Amino acid sequence: MKILCTICMRSGSKGVKNKNLKLINKKPLMYYTISQAIKSKLFDNIVVSTNSKKILKKAKFYGADGWFLRPKKLSSDYSPKVPAINHALFEAEKHYNKKFDIVIDLDATSPLRKVKDILNAYKYFNRKKADILITGCKSKKNPYFNIVEVIKNKLQRVKMLKKNIYRRQDAPKTYDCNASIYIWKKKSLVNFKSFYKAKTAFYEMPESRSIDIDSELDFKLVEFLLKKN
Repeated sequence: MKILCTICMRSGSKGVKNKNLKLINKKPLMYYTISQAIKSKLFDNIVVSTNSKKILKKAKFYGADGWFLRPKKLSSDYSPKVPAINHALFEAEKHYNKKFDIVIDLDATSPLRKVKDILNAYKYFNRKKADILITGCKSKKNPYFNIVEVIKNKLQRVKMLKKNIYRRQDAPKTYDCNASIYIWKKKSLVNFKSFYKAKTAFYEMPESRSIDIDSELDFKLVEFLLKKN
């Protein structure tokens, strides 16, 4: 079983400028995810997908492989991530002259995961005989209780039940996707259409390891937690 790890890090992020290169504990953000991938000893190869020569050089310094730059059409603010992962898979199979069975993408903006999260998620993926796995944590807000939308100037809950819900604890359990770990069988990645139209497993992680950096506040919180640990 050949397993490829992809780490996608484009330049030009808007929420936190140059976040993949931004330092925490004197190490760039990317260091934490690359280090976790290496320490897991799960992967045949660890490949970086980026549109930045600077990011590529730094990622290689910390032990990831990289020899290509992501095309512009896969690097805009509006580009979905899955085509970039597919592109990295194509480049990796061509470069290493071998076929991969499993692709695991680790998001560099979710550095609070632990090595055991990667290993346990992969075990769970196999146990469930899934085609895809995503990770997340219990949601802070619940669409059946305290997430609302305004439609035609009228306030209403996003999800309605026939019975009224007066306590969040009584509402159906919901989860936030944390963008930390994605696992695909190769065929499911190449033919990907939706997480909801495939045999997708969900692996729960604790909230304390589920922050996805998308703002300066997220970055400061992650910085505090990493320094504390």
